[in-house]
Amino acid sequence: MMKQKKTPILLVEDEPHIAQGLIFNLEEEGYQITHVESGEQALEQLTKKDYALIILDLTLPGISGLVVCERLREEENQIPILMLTARGTEQDRITGLSTGADDYLAKPFNLKEFLLRVAGLLRRANWQPDNSKKELYSFGDNQINLETHQAVTAHGTIQLTGLEMKMLLLFFEQEGKILSRGELLKQVWGMSPETETRTLDNFIVRLRKYFETEPTKPRYFRTVRGRGYSFIQEPE
Repeated sequence: MMKQKKTPILLVEDEPHIAQGLIFNLEEEGYQITHVESGEQALEQLTKKDYALIILDLTLPGISGLVVCERLREEENQIPILMLTARGTEQDRITGLSTGADDYLAKPFNLKEFLLRVAGLLRRANWQPDNSKKELYSFGDNQINLETHQAVTAHGTIQLTGLEMKMLLLFFEQEGKILSRGELLKQVWGMSPETETRTLDNFIVRLRKYFETEPTKPRYFRTVRGRGYSFIQEPE
């Protein structure tokens, strides 16, 4: 019987005791782990081998995790990135996600939640929108290519990640309807609707930064207090 090929993950973590614990538990889940300790080593390793996911510490010797993330997205590398950090402030989370990370966990974190986040990101890594009916989607001054994941906005051209596209498609398909936090967490991340996380809120911040003329006064991606979020293509 042929052995099932293990999913390759690149772990970028400079604290040995944390790295050892993560490697042990990830390998127990059946993943193939490559571990490096710096941003420079991570970028070099990514030229040698393809990985399904990067688990990236924010604070690293030399090049930081933020810079690694920024460089990958500038190169239009859409590999899923789970960012880890000892910094747990709201601004740190927003900064990490705005550079292109797909999810964010502050240390210390629950191991079970960490493994669920890893599995969820991997499960959705190959997601592609159904663009058989329509290749371009436009609203306001924004135009999104559903095939290439490239968006042309008033702020410039942006390469969107798979998770950003998945959230956008859900909003587009449900235009005008209120989507609850629980529904968005379940449909986009595969999380339980009861999960306590700021990941969703930070993704909304990213979408507003990309597509709103005034992100603090959103016209398209609106908050409905106590109920969730809604997308309006043609604001009044």
